[in-house]
Amino acid sequence: MARSTEKDSEQAFLLPLRDCPPESGHVSESSPRPNKRSNLRQLLALALLTILTFGGIARDVWMKSHRTEDILPWNPEKAARKVLASSPVIDGHIDLPILVRSYYANNASAFDLHDNMPGHVDIPRLKTGQVGGFFWSAFVACPDWAGYDDGEDFLNSTWRVRDTLEQIDISRILISKYPDTFQQALTTQDIKAAIKKGKIASLIGVEGGHQLGNSIAVMRQFYALGVRYVTLTHTCHNAFADSCGTLPEKWGGLSPLGHSLIDEMNRIGMLVDLSHTSDNTARQALKYSKAPVIWSHSSARAVHTHERNVPDDILAMIGRGEGKKDAVVMVNFAPDFVADPGKADLSAVADHVEHIAAIAGRKHVGLGSDFDGIGSTPEGLEDVSKYPALIVELINRGWKRPELEGLTGKNLLRVMEGAEYVAKHLQETGMAPVYDLYDKRTDLPRRSGSEL
Repeated sequence: MARSTEKDSEQAFLLPLRDCPPESGHVSESSPRPNKRSNLRQLLALALLTILTFGGIARDVWMKSHRTEDILPWNPEKAARKVLASSPVIDGHIDLPILVRSYYANNASAFDLHDNMPGHVDIPRLKTGQVGGFFWSAFVACPDWAGYDDGEDFLNSTWRVRDTLEQIDISRILISKYPDTFQQALTTQDIKAAIKKGKIASLIGVEGGHQLGNSIAVMRQFYALGVRYVTLTHTCHNAFADSCGTLPEKWGGLSPLGHSLIDEMNRIGMLVDLSHTSDNTARQALKYSKAPVIWSHSSARAVHTHERNVPDDILAMIGRGEGKKDAVVMVNFAPDFVADPGKADLSAVADHVEHIAAIAGRKHVGLGSDFDGIGSTPEGLEDVSKYPALIVELINRGWKRPELEGLTGKNLLRVMEGAEYVAKHLQETGMAPVYDLYDKRTDLPRRSGSEL
């Protein structure tokens, strides 16, 4: 039987109306006498016509308020894959370069990223996890971790700048070695272009101010080599700021040179990363920076107590309103930061995502796994192939597509665009490079420009 159209149905429902009596209410002898059954038929017809009409209007309103592409499959696994297909993960912190240093002495010919690598990251697993980009961490440990003593004023040579350059070098070599997979990215437009081409956008981050050798000029040169964020501290204090480690504070947050460093980072477009910093450093930097900031790999202290995690009072400083600073906190997967021993799992990581979103807003949370930089992983998030499982968990908790797309990468892109805008404005308005020197240095004359 052929299915009637909606228009045909409406006409059919209208037919009984032809039997209605004249407007005068007089019933002629030739007119059929109305009865209760015909009146009931007419009322039903009107009711159904009304339902069809208003149902169509409601449908049109709903369709206009919901983009077709926002509608996800009912199956959470399929929904997660659809989200990641259009907005793949951009991870704020992956330590593949330090794994390559530790296992292979930075010899890129000694392994193949297409094979199963010893840590959490390789090309097949990146593709399974629908990764669209990540920051390659150019990390070298604090001097005391490496058996050096840089002294009370951080002046003793510890080879940290040399070793950082080697980590930038191996990152760039690996990005170039696998051009079918990776593409270097320096700007948000580069990231979007790489993802559009099906490549993994590759950026570099330097994980600690101790890697700058007390020098703002070194930071500028790192930027020239492709670095796009510097973490102000690692587990040690440095000439710029206090770390969240267990040592007593040295500066009470940012040092005078730390303020100058942020000025220059803002001017050139280097992201200020507040992971690993003390709470005072984070508070001061959040207020002082002209540009949006990031936490490249930190979780929520209210969910699990750890000095590396961000407390609620700092999360409350994040936002777009008056007195707040735009930022993104990218959740770390390290089990010690996530939950008590033996309790770190995918659900616990999702708890951190939700808590940060509840305090700072869902536009201010991202993912910074710390893969290849952590000794163990949460159950269910064992490597880079598992990102879709986290998206499934959040879908089951009621997260909508635009919120998930923000989490996977768009929140980070917005913050980067903000930093790029600030840098462009500062340069166009004539801000000069920052030449401030660390006041403990004795190797350079400390004279102002007017004295030269």
